[in-house]
Amino acid sequence: MASAYVVSVARLLREVPAVLEVNVQAPFDAARDREGLDPTASDVPDGAMVTLSLRLESYVGGLRARGTVRAPWRGSCRRCLTTVDGRVEAVVDERFVPERGDADELAYRYQGDEVDLAPLVHDAVFLELPLAPLCRPDCQGLCPQCGADRNVAPCACRAPSDPRWDTLDALRFDVETGGTGIA
Repeated sequence: MASAYVVSVARLLREVPAVLEVNVQAPFDAARDREGLDPTASDVPDGAMVTLSLRLESYVGGLRARGTVRAPWRGSCRRCLTTVDGRVEAVVDERFVPERGDADELAYRYQGDEVDLAPLVHDAVFLELPLAPLCRPDCQGLCPQCGADRNVAPCACRAPSDPRWDTLDALRFDVETGGTGIA
């Protein structure tokens, strides 16, 4: 079965300059090994639909792709670990060339009369995924002592004191006289 991301560009390559509007809605088919990845990292859910809207323009020596890629994502809140869902929208402006030269090392390659847009889609989506999502801006997170979710209810835990500061904790300042003393 051919990928929905493979587009025929024969006309574009024959008629320079030419334009082709590409609109694709297809599953995110990134074959990736998730073993060893952080289970709380943001990722695109299996089988999620990606929307690709591009304008392919031919020029002498290649193709230029400009447009947007939209995809859903799922991750864990960096503070309370609840599941967070969202959507990414990546603006793309990339080049496709038949052979890479020194000046084309960042360009994508195409072969023959077809362009596979899947690598462009995957790169755009993965670069836009949030590294540390929040369920909401004022998330209180988990208590580091008891593990309670502070968004649900406050806890009465106190942070343990650091013994390296004990000497300074004993130091008291008398604001009225300006003197200091050891308690």
